[in-house]
Amino acid sequence: MATGRSRSVRFQDDLETANCTPPNDSHLLMPTHNINDKQAPDMCLKSTEEDAIGKYSLGRELSNVFSEDYDVVKKIILDPRGPVLNRWNKIFLLACLLSLFVDPLFFYLLVAKEEACIENMESLEVALTIIWSMIDAFYIVQIFVRFRTAYVAPSSRVFGRGDLVIDPSKIASRYLRKGFWLDPVTALPLPQILIWAAIPNLRGSEITPTSIVVRFLIIFQYLLRLYHIYPLTSEIVNANGVMMETAWAGAVYNLMLCMLASHVLGSCWYLLSILRQEECWMKVCSLEQHDCKYWFLYCSDADNPIRAAWFKSSNISSLCDGTSDFF
Repeated sequence: MATGRSRSVRFQDDLETANCTPPNDSHLLMPTHNINDKQAPDMCLKSTEEDAIGKYSLGRELSNVFSEDYDVVKKIILDPRGPVLNRWNKIFLLACLLSLFVDPLFFYLLVAKEEACIENMESLEVALTIIWSMIDAFYIVQIFVRFRTAYVAPSSRVFGRGDLVIDPSKIASRYLRKGFWLDPVTALPLPQILIWAAIPNLRGSEITPTSIVVRFLIIFQYLLRLYHIYPLTSEIVNANGVMMETAWAGAVYNLMLCMLASHVLGSCWYLLSILRQEECWMKVCSLEQHDCKYWFLYCSDADNPIRAAWFKSSNISSLCDGTSDFF
C-alpha cells in the first residue's frame, strides 16, 4: 500500500511486497528505490507502478492505458473485453429477454365478463408488479455498469486493439453523450405506476381514452427494451466472436425469439378482441342514452342497483354475443 499523500489499491501481491517502501512523491510514475537494498527491487518497482496506476484510476488525472496493462485497474473500472463484463452482459441479456416476455402480459389484465363489463385481474397485477420491479433493477444496475466501463480511444484504433480510456469523468461524459437518456426511460417503473396509481383514479368516460394512451406508453417502452438487445448482442459478439458458444445454446436462443414473436402476436390479438367487445357495448350504451352510463361497463360498479336494473332491461347481451349482425 502507498503511504503519504498518494492513494492506492490493494492487489493480490501486496503481501509479497509489504517490505517495499514506495516513494513519497505521488506525482512520479517511475519509482525510486535503494540500490543497496537486497530485497527484490523488481518487486518494489512493480508494486509502486501498480499503486500509481491505481491512483490514476480513481480519476485524479486523465488515464489512458494499454489493454495489456489493464489488469492493474480491473477492480475499479470494467474492461469492455474482460470476462466480468462479458458475464454481466449475458446475464443482462437474459433479463432483457424475460422483460420482453413479461411486458405483453400487461394486455391480459383486461377480462370481459358475462355481465357485460370489463375488469382487471388483480392477482395478475400483483404478480406482474413483482416481476417488473425485479427486472427494472437489472436496468438500473446496467446504468451504473456503463458509467464504470472503459472504452477504446478512437484515436488509438490504428494498430492493434487500441488504448483503453479509464478516467471516470471521460467515461461518464461519453456515456451521457451516447445513449444515456434512453436508459432511464427504459428503467422507469411505468407499468406499475399506471396500473396502481393512474388508472384506478379514473372514472366513467375518462377510462377509455386514457387506457388507449396507457397502452401506447407500454408499447413505446417495450420498443425501447427491444432496442436494448441489439447493442448488447453486438458487445457479446465483439467479446466472444460468436453470440452463443455452443450449438444447442444458439438453438435455444433462436427458439426463444420465435416464441417471443408468437407471444407478442397473441397478446395483441387478445387485446384487440377485448377492445372490440368494449366498442360494441359502448355503441349499445350510446343508443340507450337515457338509461345507460359509460361507467356501467366496468365491473367495479356491477353491484350498483341502478346498473343492475339497467342490465336486466337492456338487450346488450344478445346484441354483442358474437352471433348478432348488430356489430
